[in-house]
Amino acid sequence: MHRPAFSTPAPGPWAPAPAPVPALRRVAARVLRRAGAWMRHSAHALARPLPGRPPLPQTLPQVEFHAEAGAPEGALYVDGQFVGCLGVTRL
Repeated sequence: MHRPAFSTPAPGPWAPAPAPVPALRRVAARVLRRAGAWMRHSAHALARPLPGRPPLPQTLPQVEFHAEAGAPEGALYVDGQFVGCLGVTRL
């Protein structure tokens, strides 16, 4: 395994104190945090279902196509309900 020839010493009590953050950076950080909180609140509000409307199903409908001898040719079912026939004359 390769070992570097030089390494960075660990900071200790002799290390200089970090420079103070300028006021403009603090204001910008506060504005960005508040904008993020507003966007999170808006996203949660948009995700709520509208009152008076049923919620959308969380699963896709199950589509079935029956082509057995006893079924009508081209019978199409969605979630177990007959919705129509495909225009086929022979399978």
